[in-house]
Amino acid sequence: DEFTQFDLTYKETVVVPNNNGVINLPFNLDTEETETNSESEFKENDTNKEHIEEIKLKSMVLKLVSPSTEDFSFLESIKIYINADGLGEKEIAWKLDIQDNSGATLTLDTSDDDLNSYVQKDAFKLRVNTVTDEVLNQDHVIEVTTVFSVDAEVIGI
Repeated sequence: DEFTQFDLTYKETVVVPNNNGVINLPFNLDTEETETNSESEFKENDTNKEHIEEIKLKSMVLKLVSPSTEDFSFLESIKIYINADGLGEKEIAWKLDIQDNSGATLTLDTSDDDLNSYVQKDAFKLRVNTVTDEVLNQDHVIEVTTVFSVDAEVIGI
């Protein structure tokens, strides 16, 4: 079998709201539904969904967009789950015990699960579960960059 490997990259934005002085309690944030456009991406890479061997999460990176003077020290922990129509929710990325000197970019640990069935759907959503350990006096906007690695059989070989 001849295989091709390529990446699919998606960006979402989540807002961690002002916490009004409440810390150390977990809360959930949902991203907007993300259209996968997987069929066109597969076609561009000379394959189709029937020839996909597996899709794994290659990386998930969070970038604090605003406030520009802050960093991720306000987080104690974060877990991210993926969900798609007709499929159960699955934890795909996390960072526990986030250090105070974490900076404005945070690379999460990722699962090794095959996420083929999620990415092949028309859309998926991410649920972000966070615990803050600092008072937030303003909303914090985070850009989530998700990169999936696709391993597919090339059509016509």
